[in-house]
Amino acid sequence: MRLLLLLLSFLVLSCEEKTNSSLRGEIDSSGFMDLEETISNDGPYFAYNESEVERNPTPSQQSSSLKEENQKIIKTARLRFETQNLKKTQELVHEIINQAGGYIQNDTSGKDRNQLYQRLTVRIPTQNFQEAITGIAKGVAYFDEKTISQQDVTEEFIDIKARLKAKNALEERYITLLEKAKNVKEMLDIERELAEIREEIEAKQGRLNYLKNQVSLSTLYIHFYKITAEEGITQSYGHKIINSVKNGWNKISQFFLTLLSSWPFLILVVAGVFFIRRWIRKRKN
Repeated sequence: MRLLLLLLSFLVLSCEEKTNSSLRGEIDSSGFMDLEETISNDGPYFAYNESEVERNPTPSQQSSSLKEENQKIIKTARLRFETQNLKKTQELVHEIINQAGGYIQNDTSGKDRNQLYQRLTVRIPTQNFQEAITGIAKGVAYFDEKTISQQDVTEEFIDIKARLKAKNALEERYITLLEKAKNVKEMLDIERELAEIREEIEAKQGRLNYLKNQVSLSTLYIHFYKITAEEGITQSYGHKIINSVKNGWNKISQFFLTLLSSWPFLILVVAGVFFIRRWIRKRKN
């Protein structure tokens, strides 16, 4: 009896292994399994080979993609310098920005100790980046800071595009599965997977849009300032005497005004002194 049970178990395991092997073979060839073979009575069986769909490009594929894709460079510059005429420099910088087809993203001006300053955050089309820097530098004797940086994001750009393509294909496949779903449970399971895929697509698309914006428009941080020599006002000795006399007179006037404002109290004091003295005199007599 035990031998018979062992033989039956062996046959069942062999059949399951054979079925799994055929399923894996089909997954490897297409990346997904057909709905009619993947849905069981318990619900959909999502046994797609995601590594095939979302695998990283091989070095050869990356190399060919990099050749086909234009280089994606994010350019940033920081300029800080002193000027003798703040208004004139401001007009010049604004003119250069307009000629370069850029715009001012942030504009801050103020006073810091003995400096009047203005800080600008400017976005300029990348093709006019160097031209704008050269135009600003013409009116500058020397820079306190001049930093130009370039970040190559070509590889990240290509990687995101490839993953987006795979995710979109995966989403379309799930939509096809949803159309063939046989019951509510299958529909809910597929819709949950679709929601997760859509969230990933939107995140990657957002990152891709950000990179496109940073590549197409370079950023300039411009800070220029003017030194102001502010000295305290010195007063002569005679002027100090006049001010002291004025202050003394003001205090005396304030004292008399205070007395006048308290006349009821003074009347009470005078009356009290008068009656007390009169009472003392009567007592002596």
